[in-house]
Amino acid sequence: MALIIDGKALAGQIREEIAQQTQQLIANGVTPGLAVVLVGEDPASRVYVTMKEKACAAAGIYSVEHKLPATTTEQELLDLVTRLNQDARIDGILVQLPLPEQIDEAKILEAISPAKDVDGFHPYNVGRLVTGNALFKPCTPYGVMVMLERIGVDLKGKNVVVVGRSNIVGKPVALMCLAEHATVTICHSRTQDLAAKVLAADVVIAAVGRPEMIQGDWIKPGAVVIDVGVNRVGEKKLVGDVAYAAAAERASAITPVPGGVGPMTIAMLLQNTLESAKRRAS
Repeated sequence: MALIIDGKALAGQIREEIAQQTQQLIANGVTPGLAVVLVGEDPASRVYVTMKEKACAAAGIYSVEHKLPATTTEQELLDLVTRLNQDARIDGILVQLPLPEQIDEAKILEAISPAKDVDGFHPYNVGRLVTGNALFKPCTPYGVMVMLERIGVDLKGKNVVVVGRSNIVGKPVALMCLAEHATVTICHSRTQDLAAKVLAADVVIAAVGRPEMIQGDWIKPGAVVIDVGVNRVGEKKLVGDVAYAAAAERASAITPVPGGVGPMTIAMLLQNTLESAKRRAS
């Protein structure tokens, strides 16, 4: 039976470490600051923003929320981002996605200063990720990499299969694994003979967004399975992209859904904000 990777416990350890470092920074006269911008009333976004604010408070990070109506224009949001770019108290800017249809998400993300882009989505930081020198790593892939490191998985020479090619998870996590000297294959929902490709993996990172698409018998015995997917089935049940019970019979380690990668994402947002504040301090 696989080791169940407790993302909540790991994230808790990281957040304690961040809180200690934050207190040291505050003692030296610099308080890390995060601005969160929420446009509209999307319920999931509201939950995420509340969780992020609570995490900041627990870590000692100053946070401010800018809650804007769904009727906000693109120019109004750009003006706010410009003010936040110039605000010396703010080390990180997070614009919660999705945005209302009248606003071009790409334009907003590009308006955020790369030096405050704690989500790691600015084209400048994406480009630096490709060259192996990102100012900020996107939070969810960053969380996956820290999780693998903390449980002692050395990616050097390993076959890593990433199922999913999104700009938020699939592509960046593939680049990060490549930087750790893994041999990386990026697959997706249209990949031919996907089962055979997954079966060849020492590490499977599932981020395709389809409930239990990856079957248990696709997992090579002893492989490590990181399931980034969060899919709602029915009214209350959440499942990942991997058929968990069957995969856990074959894997050496596996993340549950929920309680796996999710908590790591917020921890890495705090880590990025802290690192930004350290740059300001120096």
